[in-house]
Amino acid sequence: MTRIRDKHADWSTQPEYRDAYEALADEFDVAAVVIEARIRAGLTQAQLAERIGTQQPAIARIEGGHLPSTSTLRRIAAATGSRLRIVLEPVAR
Repeated sequence: MTRIRDKHADWSTQPEYRDAYEALADEFDVAAVVIEARIRAGLTQAQLAERIGTQQPAIARIEGGHLPSTSTLRRIAAATGSRLRIVLEPVAR
């Protein structure tokens, strides 16, 4: 069985893949923290969706990399017992 992380390691040797992946890093970061908060709260996608007043496919889209609005992130934070923090970090030069 091939795992996505193994494919990612293989594909990361290709400059085009690496550039595209890095361009989506922010979306992947948001998806990862939403997934982490949902799992930490012990919720399914459907349960989280119900708590924030949306449908499960909307949660799946967010967890797949679609950037939600700040108000949606606030609702997700409240529903998962989390605090929303948005940080702009300086880039090392």
